[in-house]
Amino acid sequence: MTTYITTPIYYVNAQPHLGHAYTTIVADTYSRFKRLCDNNVRFQTGTDEHGDKIVEAAEREGVVPKEYVDRISGMFRATWPTLQIEPDHFIRTTDAEHIAVVQQILQQVYDSGDIYFDEYTGLYCQGCERYLTEKELVDGNCPDHQKPPEEIAEENYFFRMSKYQQQLIDHINKHPDFITPERYKNEVLSFLSEPLEDLCISRPKSRLTWGIELPFDEKFVTYVWFDALINYLTGIGYPAGENFTTYWSVAEHVIAKDILKPHAIYWPTMLLSMGVPLYQKLHVHGYWNVDDTKMSKSIGNVVRPKELADVYGVDTLRYFTLREMSFGLDSSFSSESIVARQNADLANDLGNLFSRTLAMVKKYRGSVIPQPGDYTEEDRLLQEQAQKMLVQYREMMGSFRFHLGLQAVWEFVGFANKYIVVSEPWSLAKDPALGERLDTVLFNILECLRFLALVVQPVMPGAALKMAGGLGIGLADERLSSLDKGGQWGLLAPGETLQEVETLFPRLESEKKQEQGGKKKQKQKKVQDSKKQSQESDEGLISFDDFKKLDLRVAEIVAAEPVKKSDRLFKLTVKAPEERTIVAGIAEHYGADELIGKQVIIVANLKPAKLMGVTSQGMVLAAKSSTGDGEKLVLSTISENVLPGSSVA
Repeated sequence: MTTYITTPIYYVNAQPHLGHAYTTIVADTYSRFKRLCDNNVRFQTGTDEHGDKIVEAAEREGVVPKEYVDRISGMFRATWPTLQIEPDHFIRTTDAEHIAVVQQILQQVYDSGDIYFDEYTGLYCQGCERYLTEKELVDGNCPDHQKPPEEIAEENYFFRMSKYQQQLIDHINKHPDFITPERYKNEVLSFLSEPLEDLCISRPKSRLTWGIELPFDEKFVTYVWFDALINYLTGIGYPAGENFTTYWSVAEHVIAKDILKPHAIYWPTMLLSMGVPLYQKLHVHGYWNVDDTKMSKSIGNVVRPKELADVYGVDTLRYFTLREMSFGLDSSFSSESIVARQNADLANDLGNLFSRTLAMVKKYRGSVIPQPGDYTEEDRLLQEQAQKMLVQYREMMGSFRFHLGLQAVWEFVGFANKYIVVSEPWSLAKDPALGERLDTVLFNILECLRFLALVVQPVMPGAALKMAGGLGIGLADERLSSLDKGGQWGLLAPGETLQEVETLFPRLESEKKQEQGGKKKQKQKKVQDSKKQSQESDEGLISFDDFKKLDLRVAEIVAAEPVKKSDRLFKLTVKAPEERTIVAGIAEHYGADELIGKQVIIVANLKPAKLMGVTSQGMVLAAKSSTGDGEKLVLSTISENVLPGSSVA
């Protein structure tokens, strides 16, 4: 199997921020995961260095564009190793090889008749560096830059994009996974449902000289997108290079949703004109927000990834971004949420499991891996859980549902911790007659750690290396180098010696202790109020007339996203049949992807209430189910699908 994964090439009018980091962490994690699946992998990133905004940024700093782009591109290149991101190739649009390929393609498309000269009057957004249609404007403004575009009339060269509209629509419909998640495929098809305008692909040198000159007209340079998108081919030696032959047919692009249109419409139509097969998949993620606002240099809320890594650690940053964001939806960053993930998931769950296991083996067996005896039903159940986790992990990581892949891993962490509690190795150690059983229990827990070191590698390579070192093996060892080879139970060698390892994930202190103290008091008050209400409700039963006042309806969940600063709450958008927002405390029991399309029962006539800053217009009904792992909330529903808004009698 072969994998070619790319990030967009990042525009060098600004320094790297959390959004850049997330996209690149995703691509790096996916490339590491595919290598773990024994794939032949190529991972590419780079920088986009031409255009109006580059000239403006260079002028502000009093330098020529080349000096400016060298410096900012260098910042991107230097940032990735600090986040343990390891691309196979870093491409720049100022590379001589790239410029030559762009000019070759321009000439080819021009010769075929798909590029023509014309005069055009349109609405030009300087921030987007492209013309916008009236349909794209929101209250007369560019939706991304919140200001009106400028009307510009000039002569330029145009690409016959409209010629390939139906061919692109047919391809998208024939290949349902071409654009993922599905909501973005639907967005593209909606845009393509109306006549597609041709694409302006040049800028006159009288207005812009910092770009790649058109090979058929020296008075013009090429438009930034017709330059930048071609990097995906240039970086693998198009048209005749061996890497192009090997990798292009499996190309997968990872982008943020703000550049969906260029990648889902401009780029495929360009490829169709060139006679090059389309890429395999386009993976589109949402925005990282700060205080519910998209990060923007202009409003000063940009989060720098290197600073985050210095404060919280690289592994924590990588884990947080992948676990916190449901790929495709927006997510919010806060110091409180990353500290909570570090302390709960990493320090308490995985870190504690690792340290207590090595400590027990050291105490009871001198840090030597013991020889297991016969397996009990309890041991076999643990092994089955490990295999179940691997299946879920492989499926979710391979389909860009990283948060669900990690959720499966952490369910196994919880199962392993429970296995220790039930097995009580500290009690077994008190009776020499139970020595074989103690050896089996310790061996099984060590095997759990090996499985965990195996699957956390793509997300937290540093932590995986430490775990492997503690187990006395290296990541290149067959027991950790692939999911297939390492996914068998019992591969640790009895008699090998474990090594001392520093704490994997030290606990972090929140920056807002006083605020947390206030929240603790509020929580205590809510508990007291809840008890009081419970006591009052026991005073009598309600009448049937009172019950009839409840408006119970069937509602269909159409969107779900985490509520900022809460591990428990989801913001649900439901149809009942009107669309409304409901805040539900089910995030610990369901993933966002599980909820979309589910029909649930809601109380529709509750007075609106604000929860964590979100106004909730109703309540979702759920049952509390006791399981071996504690209480679980199970959403109430009906046996067959009905029209949203149907009354519950």
